[in-house]
Amino acid sequence: MTSVETVTFDSYSTLLDVDAVEAALEDAVENPRPISQHWRSRSLMYTMVANEIDAYDTFYAFNRAALEHALETHGVDLPESEREEILATYHDLRVFDDVQDGMAALTDAGYDVYVVSNGNPEMLASLVETAGIDEYIGDTISADEVETYKPNAEIYRHAAARTGTPIDAIAHVSAGFFDVLGAQHAGMTGVWLDRGKVPWDGFAGDPDATVSDIRDVTDVIQKRD
Repeated sequence: MTSVETVTFDSYSTLLDVDAVEAALEDAVENPRPISQHWRSRSLMYTMVANEIDAYDTFYAFNRAALEHALETHGVDLPESEREEILATYHDLRVFDDVQDGMAALTDAGYDVYVVSNGNPEMLASLVETAGIDEYIGDTISADEVETYKPNAEIYRHAAARTGTPIDAIAHVSAGFFDVLGAQHAGMTGVWLDRGKVPWDGFAGDPDATVSDIRDVTDVIQKRD
């Protein structure tokens, strides 16, 4: 196996806690949990369907459409100003506690670190500021650059080109099973970040490695090398 030179990270649910959007819904709806879950699952569905029917739009636009669908499905009618305020929480999500220390360990060990995300550039700029990871990452790489979403192989190949790293020398870390499988299919080492919320979806194989904390990524990669 080619030694890992570069480590890429997914953003939402990996570095940032998307469950925090429930807090933004609490003041507007009586039961935010099902709306929040519907919103997130629909948003991801839109990206994958868009890949297949050439209907690309920015992730933020899909996020808006998914929120509107979730609200309508659950019979909630909110004015546009409130919907936009809820959407804006994606610019200020809570950062998981292991992010900065985990990335610092990787850079100290000599790995190049990047973020590869479905989020559009404005969302990723907010992510870097919120997470305080600017000193650890080489850059953020957005699906917007190729107008293709995960798990399509094109975005991972584009990430390899942007980082200047052979694709088989990249380890991609994500809490999303589909993202890990997509990275593996494209030729990367797939590392599943098990946040303890759902089991691994094993219908198409297993991750190359599993961690429960970003601070463990360095050790796992070095052991595989």
